[in-house]
Amino acid sequence: MAKTIVVKQIGSPIRRPQIQRATLKGLGLDKLNRTRELEDTPAVRGMVAKIPHLVSIIEERG
Repeated sequence: MAKTIVVKQIGSPIRRPQIQRATLKGLGLDKLNRTRELEDTPAVRGMVAKIPHLVSIIEERG
């Protein structure tokens, strides 16, 4: 079973640079308080690390 993380959007992309909006979209998040369960890979961890003020890791599974 692959390890996964649950990511929640905690900040709004309004008045943020386009690259940060694109990172949110790449994670599959589009509205506040939405959550996604994503595979725990270095790419996903890097995306989360780029926008820590907009998302948080709620849970690590596996």
